[in-house]
Amino acid sequence: MTSPMLPGPAAPEPARVPDPAPAPAPAPAGRLRRTLRALAVLGTLPYIGLKVAWVAGSEAGIPEGSVLLEHPGLMAVVNGISVVADAAVVLLAMLLTRPWGLKVRAWLLAFPVWAAMGLLAPIMTAYPAQVVVALLGGPGSASAGPPDEPFLDPWVFPVVYGGFIVQGLTLGILFALYSRDRWAHLWRGRLGELPATVTGPGVRACAVAGAVLALVPAAMHLLWACGLTADLSPRPAAVQDADKAVVDAARAVFLLVAAGTVPALALRRPAGRRVRTTMALAWVSSGAAGCWGAYMALVALLPLADPGEEPTALMTATYAGEMITGFLLAGCLAVILSRRSRTA
Repeated sequence: MTSPMLPGPAAPEPARVPDPAPAPAPAPAGRLRRTLRALAVLGTLPYIGLKVAWVAGSEAGIPEGSVLLEHPGLMAVVNGISVVADAAVVLLAMLLTRPWGLKVRAWLLAFPVWAAMGLLAPIMTAYPAQVVVALLGGPGSASAGPPDEPFLDPWVFPVVYGGFIVQGLTLGILFALYSRDRWAHLWRGRLGELPATVTGPGVRACAVAGAVLALVPAAMHLLWACGLTADLSPRPAAVQDADKAVVDAARAVFLLVAAGTVPALALRRPAGRRVRTTMALAWVSSGAAGCWGAYMALVALLPLADPGEEPTALMTATYAGEMITGFLLAGCLAVILSRRSRTA
């Protein structure tokens, strides 16, 4: 028996577990990312500058008799909101290129980028197509409004839309680089290699339902692009030229792409298609459908003094259907990405 005055045998020391190596600090933005960030900020200046000037009472770029001068109070509110929205591009450009941006929660970053790319992508595709149509002699001049009803001075469109295109290109590249650094594991491989737990019957059913519903607004946009004006209110029918046809065709294409890519992810078919390409197309196209549908649905609810501007019931239903299907398909994509992040 061990004496209480004498120490007993020493207890074995627990095995020392080495401290985990600290995570490497994010590398500072290289020259490419700094350049893209600067271009993204510069791309916001034309739009923000004009909007601030209009809020302050300037009529720069607005000809006499323009419909934009008919509702000064409403336009001041709309212009103020659009300034804040476009200024968010500056914040996104900083977030995507600074080390602290990698610590932002995924959902706080995903929705603003999804919305920004969704709003910018149709402009990036439709406006250059409008310019090409105008150069080929098609009716329309890559602007808005019929010739006898002034809207904006011709120089406004290339300046503002050129800035939007710069924003879209730079933000798209910056987000692709950021996603490669943070989430490259989410889109590796091909659709057939995705685990079944990534989707599930609920997601598959919602994706297929959203794809079927998207065909309705897509069909209406295609009919309008082909010249159908019977279901349009008088003023939209008056501007149904080549420019408007290009816009409607572009929105129909984005709806159809969303209807094809999100179910492909949910069903994991065709098996040989790359996950990366399918996710990218689903991301942009669902954003284009959801955000532009929401924007047009909101505009349809605004009080307008001119009865000729009031959208018809079919126009409102088309915009609402576009919004609903875009958000529904985006929700399916969000669930797939969330489950993929847990299983990758």
